[in-house]
Amino acid sequence: MSLQTVRRIAADVLGIGENRVKIKHGEEAKVGEALTREDVRGLISQGLVYVIPVKGVSRALGRMHDAQKKLGRRRGYGSRKGTKYSKISKKEIWMSKVRGQRKFIKTLKDASKVDNKTYRSIYLMVKGKAFKGKGQIETYLKENKLMKE
Repeated sequence: MSLQTVRRIAADVLGIGENRVKIKHGEEAKVGEALTREDVRGLISQGLVYVIPVKGVSRALGRMHDAQKKLGRRRGYGSRKGTKYSKISKKEIWMSKVRGQRKFIKTLKDASKVDNKTYRSIYLMVKGKAFKGKGQIETYLKENKLMKE
């Protein structure tokens, strides 16, 4: 049997492509003597006909990028894809702002720096988007003399 036929049968037996089947160098004469599929199976078990492993894609660069991103790198304008709010939506930004502001006024209330009535009014103002951040709340309370010392 020709070596090409042996390769074809071996590929069929192993369930892989012909290009991955290799014949051991210097053993071509012995391999050429095979007549049946059973003979080809025997050659495979002896190691005269073997399979080249599949080449995979290395994850080394990917891991490196992930490590850099963890450190806060690779986040510049050139790395961004999509619109302004595609990464973090307007709603998520608003939620994080409001939660921070609510936590801030709650700490003021717990520390008895503002009374309950002031707390409620500020809470509703936060809900109504009256303040940009915690600093603005603090200045508002000081200017209107609503914060106790």
